[in-house]
Amino acid sequence: RELKQTLNNQFRSIHELCMFVLLNTRKTELLRATLAALAAYLSWVPPGYIFESQLVNALMGLFPQAPFRNVALQCLTEVGSLQMPIEFDGHFGTFFRMFSQQLVTILPPNTNLQQAYEGGTDEQQAFVQNLALFYTGFLKHHIPYLESQPAEHQVLLLGLENLINISYVEDTEVFKTCLDYWNMFVADIYATQAHAFVGAAASGDFSFATPGATANGVAPGSQRKMLYTGILSKLRALMINRMAKPEEVIVVEDDQGNIVRETMKDNDVLMQYRTMRETLIYLSHLDYEDTEHQMLEKLRGQMSGSWTWNGLNTLCWAIGSISGSMHEEQENRFLVTVIRDLLNLCEITRGKDNKAVIASNIMYVVGQYPKFLRAHWKFLKTVVNKLFEFMHETHPGVQDMACDTFLKIANKCKRKFVVLQLQEQQPFVGELLDNLQATIQDLQPHQIHSFYESVGLMIGAEVDSAKRDEYLSRLMAPPNAIWAQIIKQAQANPDVLKQQEVIKSLTNVLQTNVAVCSSLGHPYLSQMIQMADSMLTVYRLYSESVGQAIVTGGPHSARSSFVKYMRSVKKAVLRLIETFVDKCEDEALLATKFVPALMEPVLGDYATSVPDAREPEVLSLFAAIVKKLKAAMEPEVPKVLTAVFEPTLAMITINFEDFPEHRLKFFALLHAITNHCFKCLFAMSPPQLKLLIDSIIWAFRHTERNVAETGLLLLEDMLKSFATSEFATQFHQTYYTQLMREVFAVMTDTFHTPGFKLHCKILLHLFSLVRTDAVIRAPLWDVQAKGPNAYPSNAAFVQEYVCSLLATSFPNMTPLQIQAAVAGMMAIEDKRAFKHHMRDFLVQTKAFGNSETDQLYAEEAAAKIAEAQARLQAIPGMVPPNQVNDDMADA
Repeated sequence: RELKQTLNNQFRSIHELCMFVLLNTRKTELLRATLAALAAYLSWVPPGYIFESQLVNALMGLFPQAPFRNVALQCLTEVGSLQMPIEFDGHFGTFFRMFSQQLVTILPPNTNLQQAYEGGTDEQQAFVQNLALFYTGFLKHHIPYLESQPAEHQVLLLGLENLINISYVEDTEVFKTCLDYWNMFVADIYATQAHAFVGAAASGDFSFATPGATANGVAPGSQRKMLYTGILSKLRALMINRMAKPEEVIVVEDDQGNIVRETMKDNDVLMQYRTMRETLIYLSHLDYEDTEHQMLEKLRGQMSGSWTWNGLNTLCWAIGSISGSMHEEQENRFLVTVIRDLLNLCEITRGKDNKAVIASNIMYVVGQYPKFLRAHWKFLKTVVNKLFEFMHETHPGVQDMACDTFLKIANKCKRKFVVLQLQEQQPFVGELLDNLQATIQDLQPHQIHSFYESVGLMIGAEVDSAKRDEYLSRLMAPPNAIWAQIIKQAQANPDVLKQQEVIKSLTNVLQTNVAVCSSLGHPYLSQMIQMADSMLTVYRLYSESVGQAIVTGGPHSARSSFVKYMRSVKKAVLRLIETFVDKCEDEALLATKFVPALMEPVLGDYATSVPDAREPEVLSLFAAIVKKLKAAMEPEVPKVLTAVFEPTLAMITINFEDFPEHRLKFFALLHAITNHCFKCLFAMSPPQLKLLIDSIIWAFRHTERNVAETGLLLLEDMLKSFATSEFATQFHQTYYTQLMREVFAVMTDTFHTPGFKLHCKILLHLFSLVRTDAVIRAPLWDVQAKGPNAYPSNAAFVQEYVCSLLATSFPNMTPLQIQAAVAGMMAIEDKRAFKHHMRDFLVQTKAFGNSETDQLYAEEAAAKIAEAQARLQAIPGMVPPNQVNDDMADA
């Protein structure tokens, strides 16, 4: 602010010099240099220097001249983007009119900007880029004034038309600039319209497509919509013709024009798709009829024999993106036409690449409209059978998309597949299981897992437990047969298990079971009972084989490919058991049958293995068991800690890099034990408890954000639990000052700012403990060294201790500043006020630069984003259909 004020005071001389050059020289380079300097200064200039001098006229005079065009346009962009008091609105109106008149001499009406840009020089292309910046910058700030003046409407609409033409230019940065503006523009018109119709919405007659009238005639929001009818229609065409690729589509055209499977996601394209999708949904709400008309017209054009990959792709991506934004009857009518035409196109088209493009578009569109499929069984059955056809299509990406789409549809329409539909002999799931082997014969293992997960969802929707078990038995028959065959061979010759193909088969069978268990849930129990004993036997055998390989080859052989292959089976076993624990609803069965069986083969193996051969999944499995069984697990927790606590700490405290999975899962296990089996900590010896506290401190000191956050959450819950226990005084006498010091250390070191919110919560809790003697009933200071009466209370001791701590850490702060800061920390009880106070203190320390200070406001920034998201989610269609929780609709 001070810099700007100084510049304001000195700008008269800068302005006089620039104006003297602009009005009195014809030297090209001098004029260009003056304009470049002016462009840098203009955003700082007092308003009077711009509109009460010859500056605008001088710029407008130079703008049509080719040598100065781009740099003059940059100056005009700076002027047009200025926000000034309302009394300057008229000046901006005149400015925009003058600009539009001058632009016509450079860009005559009906210029094909797309072609001109492609064949243009660098200077000409830069001009189009600068023109996009001018229009978006000016209209963002001054469109309300132009709307309010009927005389300016023509020039306003001309400017918007020009911006639409610029939006068709094949340049990513230019399109991004335009798209950001269009998104804001249509959202604003939608908001005006929504506000105008808020009364109609309350009565249930809400529709943007048919503007209603108020008592005065026209609804207030309708005037804007009527003004922009032509512009909005052209914007719909723009969004449909240039729609970006959605994440779900993985069949793409490469640089050589071949249709291939996408190997890497392009985040820029995904962000562009989200913005375009949001914009098109607003446009659809503003006029359903025009949206439908344009899409069907383009579809008819594609069906007439002149279809192109890009044309069909962008159309189908646009159709999929507006799911949920139309009235249900209109959406149904629209989709019947779209799906029927796409299926017909697939039938009549020849060529593998062509069929792959059409297949990917059919799959994307049907995956976006589960509500339509639920309401139309014939279409649903046709679509799913078509997906089964695509599962035999070996063109890259088609099978993956078929399995992904099948999973989406199974998730949203699961009940439809287990109910006997009209004119059917049996529920669809029965038909599917009859043809199971034929359907999946061409799929890769990961695709089979996805397929099984989909069928698991269907079976889970069956309410008759006998039918459900029968379906599950039929579904699991192929993998169970492979499993039984390998187990039989291994009983005769255990070395069979070391064959690479056998290891692959076992891993695939286990992963198939994980997929079914995760989607089916508790009814998977019958299959688990069948698998459990042989699975733990396999786990034990592989543990022994891994142990033997390490004894023979030394500790480094744990990283060999052969040992990693064997460990993959162990990991798959652990993942299956953890998934089952999470889904199982019979806690007594878990506690009596499954957990005791795990102790020796799983925990014993973990404790005795070399560090490189320990599976981190063991830690997450027992965390899941503790969360599920809670206090019922208390008798087993000491055995768990004996097996994992010290061995894991020895692995992860050497440095901050090795064993990253073990780190996170170890602290998650400790967190689960603290929350659900807290009494087990009382049984720890003092050295063990100290080791536990030291490990938590080590966790929240970690530079890896996830580990640090887990450590802080663990500490917060542990402190709350100890505060209400009979050992509160003893615990805090031992660890209070150490924890206070360590939390202040990470809060003020600038490396751990993402944990600021949790640091505040923990410090507030620690300060609150000493305000009274209710929790800590003995002195926190060293009584032997200082005597029992050294301080009148624990609060006085803590205040002095923290002042001394901060004075040492921040010698740049005065004693008065530190005392005031600590007094505030001691006195404030409100969470929000305490956080603001701590933030002010950190800024005072001057240890934090701009980027670190921004992190301190991360919670507020996240709250603003969440608020904006909540507003968006209130608009029909804005939440993608696969994120909508509509399980009741499938019932």
